[in-house]
Amino acid sequence: MARSKVDGVVEAVRYLPEGQIEVVRVYERRGPTWSDRILLTRQQLIDRLKSGQTYVIGQRMKLLGGTFETGPAVRLSGPADRPVLVTDQNNSDRDDLRGVPVI
Repeated sequence: MARSKVDGVVEAVRYLPEGQIEVVRVYERRGPTWSDRILLTRQQLIDRLKSGQTYVIGQRMKLLGGTFETGPAVRLSGPADRPVLVTDQNNSDRDDLRGVPVI
């Protein structure tokens, strides 16, 4: 069975007081390997999703390098002029990445 292509794994999120995402901590695929932890702003993540990249929530497994426990995909919802970041599990009118630890 072939694995689906994942461009990044969202490990943690920070929300603004009004409920909008400020930054996310991710690992990004770099060819056959993965990056170190990097921070992406909300707009950077939206731009990557609009360009067709696939991000999922998850976490790196200890002592196993590029192996991750992954969950649902992060997707855009809502109107095009005010996109909302959500997981496959929910439909919300504000950013909601359920299952991702808050930093």
